[in-house]
Amino acid sequence: MKRDQKKKIISSHGRHTKDTGSPEVQIAILSNRIESLSAHMKDHPKDEHSKRGLLGIVSKRRKLLNYMRTKKKEAYEVLINKLGIRK
Repeated sequence: MKRDQKKKIISSHGRHTKDTGSPEVQIAILSNRIESLSAHMKDHPKDEHSKRGLLGIVSKRRKLLNYMRTKKKEAYEVLINKLGIRK
């Protein structure tokens, strides 16, 4: 992921300009990485190393989403709708 692309994600989902630790920003960054790896996997279906990395990223995002669902219900709903993630 390029630096300017990451800054754009942080500015659109973060609470302030240098916010990289909030769950909203982490989920948005992971979602971007998942999209790019999914596109890679469509072109290279036998790439097992990338597949394992993709599964790890998906599980990390799922854990963060579960945290948000229990602690910040309203923010969770807004984020899911904004990113287009299924429940």
